[in-house]
Amino acid sequence: MIESLVTQIEVRFAELSREITDPAVIADRERYAQVGREYSRLEEPAKLAEAWRRATDDAAGAQELIAEGGDEAEAHEMLSHARAQLETIEEELRLAMVETDPNDAKNVIIEIQGGAGGDEAGLWAGDCYRMLTRYAERLGFTVEPLELSEGKYTFAVKGSAAYSVFKFEGGTHRVQRVPQTESQGRIHTSTSTVAVLPEAEEVDIKIDQNDLQVDVYRSSGPGGQSVNTTDSAVRITHKPTGVVVSMQDEKSQLQNREKALRVLRARLYERAMEEQNAEIAADRRSQVGSGERSEKIRTYNFPDRRVTDHRVKVTVHDLDAVLEGQLDELTAALQADEKSRLLEAQATQS
Repeated sequence: MIESLVTQIEVRFAELSREITDPAVIADRERYAQVGREYSRLEEPAKLAEAWRRATDDAAGAQELIAEGGDEAEAHEMLSHARAQLETIEEELRLAMVETDPNDAKNVIIEIQGGAGGDEAGLWAGDCYRMLTRYAERLGFTVEPLELSEGKYTFAVKGSAAYSVFKFEGGTHRVQRVPQTESQGRIHTSTSTVAVLPEAEEVDIKIDQNDLQVDVYRSSGPGGQSVNTTDSAVRITHKPTGVVVSMQDEKSQLQNREKALRVLRARLYERAMEEQNAEIAADRRSQVGSGERSEKIRTYNFPDRRVTDHRVKVTVHDLDAVLEGQLDELTAALQADEKSRLLEAQATQS
């Protein structure tokens, strides 16, 4: 079975290696993007397949030495080492070939806003924004603010496989702490909702300009004379779906329009994926829920300085580090849980 898998990987990777340099494929933007994504996905399995071939040859060579009556101790040691390598490589191959989320390699657009808890929820949304942007920067991703206002934060995270990391942040984040405005020292529970959208490329979602209603208006809030006295804010309505996106952070109407289109494309892509496969966990409404206190993926408890992720039952006893963007332990546990569930599903189907 493993040899058949290795052969499949070798054949397909060789085909992709030829296609990715084929001028006809390069000229077809959509086809080239598809080939590039599959090539990237198979790079690591192709290296493992090559290592499996080497270990198999080593094992065969050791068995030949034993059969020919050579240095038996050395040959048995070689055979034992090769078999141990094969066992490790085969497990890594099974993990590498688990069907992953097709969006994992994409950049993401993240939307954070206050949920239940009034003004404190808005403050908590700002803390979540700071936490996630610091996490992104620690991992070497690029953070691009799209729209930042009190209680609502929309930004992009760019870099290889950003979605594979940040998709686990989608949901309701619950905080338990004493607000600065609380004179009696009582602990309040508030929430912020986080939606994580894979950023769609133009080849993923084609938007018909005739389906768009574009309104321009005068920006509100701080920003200086040029922001508040010119019609630079943009609101785009996608008429077939009713999806509305507004942007006003930039002084340029064109820049606001470009940002709004990016967010719109991400939302429409998520919607299309949801329609294609109801099991894909990109449904924004299922991520965000209603923002009620009972709906949570994670709780940040200030009095006990702990963070608990309720999906994998993992608790980290270093709240300050987590709020500074040190989410690695939580992400690793969630990724391991996802991999385990996918392997279990694969075993059930086979």
